Amino acid sequence: MSNGFTKEQIAARIGQDIPDGSYVNLGIGMPTLVGDALPDDKEIVLHSENGILGMGPTPTPEQFDPELINAGKAPVTLLTGGAIFHHTDSFMMMRGGHLDICVLGGFEVSEHGDLANWSTGDRSLAPAVGGAMDLAVGAKSVFVMMTHTTKDGRSKLVRECAYPLTATRCVNRIYTNLAVLAVGDDGLHLVETAPGISVEDVQAATEATLHV
Repeated sequence: MSNGFTKEQIAARIGQDIPDGSYVNLGIGMPTLVGDALPDDKEIVLHSENGILGMGPTPTPEQFDPELINAGKAPVTLLTGGAIFHHTDSFMMMRGGHLDICVLGGFEVSEHGDLANWSTGDRSLAPAVGGAMDLAVGAKSVFVMMTHTTKDGRSKLVRECAYPLTATRCVNRIYTNLAVLAVGDDGLHLVETAPGISVEDVQAATEATLHV
């Protein structure tokens, strides 16, 4: 079995599914790659929870500004017409239902669309929920971008989440290195497999009920 999509290919696949004119928040980690993979024929306005609207792609060395960063402290650019504002206003956008889509990372997603993405219970790591809970319940649609399994091969698509929940029944779509899946009332539906990946490969790597 091949490894399927690369992280950059997952990001590009997500970009295909974001409608033109959308306001989109990109979470910390893998989701930030989506900002560099958006189609040129769409106008998509990117939001960062630390107070940016109209965020652009990763800067070149000439564009680098140490005072312009996203919520994950990575350098970004600001598009023409973009705005910077207090993070309180940013959270009002998130909680007020003004974002069309948020793209979040995930430790686990259940077959019901529950999301766990802020803590694995590892006491050696500081818990860092950030704005994930606000985004998961405030955005109109939630896309999760993650690897299909853990490094030791355990499925991240589970019947019930074992980790602390970020939000319940919030996830609409899941994008992994193996597949694209949609969350329905009856569980997870396989939308597309990655190149070199069979339906059987996806089923074998998925603990949750999978509808093909």
